Formats: sequence, C-alpha cells, structure tokens
Amino acid sequence: MAFTAQDVKALREKTGVGMMACKSALTEANGDMDKAIDILREKGLAAATKKASRIAAEGVVLAYNDEEKKVGVLVEVNSETDFVAKNDEFKALVLDIAKTIVEVNPADVEALLESKLHGTDRTVQENLQDKILSIGENMKVRRFVRVEGTVATYIHGGGSVGVMVQFDTDVADNDAFKAMGKDVAMQVAAMSPEYLDEASVPAEVIEHEKGILTAQLAEDEKNKNKPAAVIEKIVMGRIGKFYKENCLMDQQFVKDGDYTVAKYVEKVAKEIGADIKVLGFTRYAKGEGLQKREDNFAEEVASMMG
Repeated sequence: MAFTAQDVKALREKTGVGMMACKSALTEANGDMDKAIDILREKGLAAATKKASRIAAEGVVLAYNDEEKKVGVLVEVNSETDFVAKNDEFKALVLDIAKTIVEVNPADVEALLESKLHGTDRTVQENLQDKILSIGENMKVRRFVRVEGTVATYIHGGGSVGVMVQFDTDVADNDAFKAMGKDVAMQVAAMSPEYLDEASVPAEVIEHEKGILTAQLAEDEKNKNKPAAVIEKIVMGRIGKFYKENCLMDQQFVKDGDYTVAKYVEKVAKEIGADIKVLGFTRYAKGEGLQKREDNFAEEVASMMG
C-alpha cells in the first residue's frame, strides 16, 4: 500500500515521533497507519495513541437536558466557519434540533432530518436549508445521542467539547448530586477516557495492549532477558496503568487527586445517603475526524483582485 508525505506528517502528529522514523514505520507497515503506530510503540518510540483524529471542523456541540421528561441529548452540528458557529440564529437552530430529538426520538440522523423541527411545521432538513440560504454557508447535522433517565452534562469552550453522563440514582434533584454529576462530566471532557470501567474494555483491546507491552520489553535491554513469568508480571502491572489512564472510574479525579472517580462518586453517595451508579458517558469533540477547510487569506484576496 502506497503512502504520501501527508501520511508521514499525519503519523508524526499522532505519535510525536520524528519524520524519518515515521517514514520507516509506514514503509514497514506498507502504508497501514494503525500498524505503523503499533510498530513505533513496539520500538518504544510512541506512547499509546487515541484513534480520534486531531483535524478540526467548525460548528458546535450542544448538550440539552429535559429534566421534566428525563431525557438528555448531545448533538453536533457542523458549519464551515467559526463565525457561523457563534451566530445566534445558528445556535437557536441547534437548540431546536436538540429539542426535536427529545420529542421525536429519531432512529438516526436521516430520520431526524425528516422530522418536523420543534415549534415549526417544516422538517429539520427544510429549516436547515433555510439557514444555509440566509447565512450563506453549508451546515450539517453530524451526529447525536439521546438518553432516557438521569443525566449530567457539560459543555466546554462554547461547544468545542460536549459531554453527557448517565446515572442510576433516586436523588436526581439533590444539589450535591448535581454538583457531583457536573464534576464527572468535566472529568470526561478534560481526560477523555475511552471506557467506563475495566469491565467495559473489550478483551481484544487488552490482548492487543499486552502484545505491544511484551514487544516493548523485548526491546528493553534491562528487561528482555528476564524470565517469562517476570515479564508477564511487568506487563500486567502496566495493564493496570492502562486502566487508570483509559477507564473513567479508575482515573485519578482531577479536582482532588486523593480520589479516583469511582471513590469520589462513592463519597458523595455516602454523604447524601443515596445509591449512585455511573452507567455510561458520551463525549463529542467538535469536528473530530473531519477535514477542516484550509483557506489562505492572502491568496483569496489576491484572487478577488484579479
């Protein structure tokens, strides 16, 4: 599989490894990006990387919690520029789209676009097209998640990152619970865990990590000649670190390092005399995985001047 200079650059951005090492890894991997990352990790050159692309796109992520209906929504709507994302008309449309998701419970984005927009007699798609014509920029509903039950939400940076966390509890109206829920949602926004807890991590992911760690130890002069049993113990110790970095409930609580998130939730539950269980979470980063439009302002002005 062939690869380009852009692929080398992308690998460097994902791993922080030098260009030549990235080129060598892509050559060895026949252009396979994921395999090249594994090769760099096996050589101890790259830390674990998340698959989400760093490439950004404009728009907004909005969280909406209808406490009366006990339905929470997280939705991402993209636009071409940041100017539109800050436009009041655009923000009002996104809020109405979120309310539509609460009311209609569409199966997917296509079904949502065909639904009547909240408070109107026209579909979401028709209203979206109206805004495209009036604002003069393309817009797109990219994705959403709808959860029934008790949720806590957090939006960072005016919609650059949105989080919704689902809980099982009978104290949803308690102020201490609400503060804790927001704290957990902020933790997800800041630390970007991939899994809820250890039980949520697929077995194949752990086996993959074990393979990477074993290969790293084989390259390590201080460890490569140790007995297999010792190597296995070292690997399992590092798997424990993997859990602490990637599982929300195992992560060190950002606001108080004396607790894990699990222990923090447990502490609040004990203080208010309630049962609280974290069921899951969703984290959207605006534009992750989308190609951002790259404009050269000087070239644009030059072209306009003929």
